[in-house]
Amino acid sequence: METTPRADRARRIADVLRPQILAGAYETLPDERALAADFGASRNAVRDALAVLVAEGLLERRRGVGTVVVGERHRHPLSRLAGLAETLGGTVRNEVRLARPERAPAAVAARLGTDDTIHLERLRYLDDEPLSLDRTYLAGDVGRPLLAADLAGRDVFALIEETTGRPLGTADVTVRVTTADAHTATLLGVPEGAGLFAVERLSRLADGRPVDLEYLLVRGDRLTLHAVLDRR
Repeated sequence: METTPRADRARRIADVLRPQILAGAYETLPDERALAADFGASRNAVRDALAVLVAEGLLERRRGVGTVVVGERHRHPLSRLAGLAETLGGTVRNEVRLARPERAPAAVAARLGTDDTIHLERLRYLDDEPLSLDRTYLAGDVGRPLLAADLAGRDVFALIEETTGRPLGTADVTVRVTTADAHTATLLGVPEGAGLFAVERLSRLADGRPVDLEYLLVRGDRLTLHAVLDRR
């Protein structure tokens, strides 16, 4: 006899359905009867699981149609150092909000090994909808040539390699979850308190020199971070 609380059963069903939805396995979900049979659960538990995913913005109930997937999310790999335009389908463009020489704060200078930096802030769009708010500090000698480059239409990584004539090598990446304050929510077109990925990334040239420190606030409803890990 099933003794697990219904809320737990619903959460477990949602945990299995969520990655399938994000991977594009469905346009319209099977009906509740079929899902209940698949999961060996009651229709009430399935209905509660679908309600969780509707609240997350992944699904929508449509009369006469069923439960459909909405709010396409794009996959961005964490296992490869690449810019948005290199990895995402669609059209990426940047609204440059700030681009100037600046003495870096101590914490930034410690990571880059210099307080002589170029400070960039860009609001990034994918298919004309806001995706992320990116703050970037570049080592001064690397960043100055970028002030005359196409920052609105190009990825910074590609511009660094083009202007220096040297490839990027590795990066340290930290991802945590935060919520949108009122100002950030307005810029990104999300409700105040919406979930965001807060990404910190320190990128180096192939010789190991750190040249690019980024602080990114990324809409969690538009992007899925993905990595392939090797136990070895």
